[in-house]
Amino acid sequence: MERVELSRDCEAIQIPAGTRVMLEKGVEAFITQALGGTYTLQVPAHGGLFRIQAADADAIGKTDERQAEVSAPAGDLEAMVWEQLKTCYDPEIPVNIVDLGLVYGLELTPVADGGQRVEVKMTLTAQGCGMGASIAYDAKQKILTLPGVAEAEVDLVWDPPWNPQMISPAGRERLGLD
Repeated sequence: MERVELSRDCEAIQIPAGTRVMLEKGVEAFITQALGGTYTLQVPAHGGLFRIQAADADAIGKTDERQAEVSAPAGDLEAMVWEQLKTCYDPEIPVNIVDLGLVYGLELTPVADGGQRVEVKMTLTAQGCGMGASIAYDAKQKILTLPGVAEAEVDLVWDPPWNPQMISPAGRERLGLD
């Protein structure tokens, strides 16, 4: 864990409640996870974990390292969306939402004025997770950055219920389950 001190006030999302809070300039924090352009911070003064977005990375002395491009072949929008979803993380688990088995489906539909509408169905590891809306929002915003995407929607669904067997082999390895 890396110790940091906030250089300015910074909006954060409390984990796992999902409540938006303002962390004040000068507060001490420890970076517990830095994946997919977001940072999870342990903030002793506020008694818990908080997530900040890439746009606020400067507040903890980091640079905004969001992926400007994905490794999928140009023109293969579906592959690009899947790659983009692999940059989204649950702030408490160091495995992306695709490898966690949280993404149940992806559909592309042409829209009248050009481009594609992307619809994603995903779930969470637990229905009571307050971070669900934040994770879905993060996924939607990242999808909207892709060329050719005109609209995006990420819906949380609960059927079928998630279970650990849905984790990909890569995710299982990352978590030390195999």
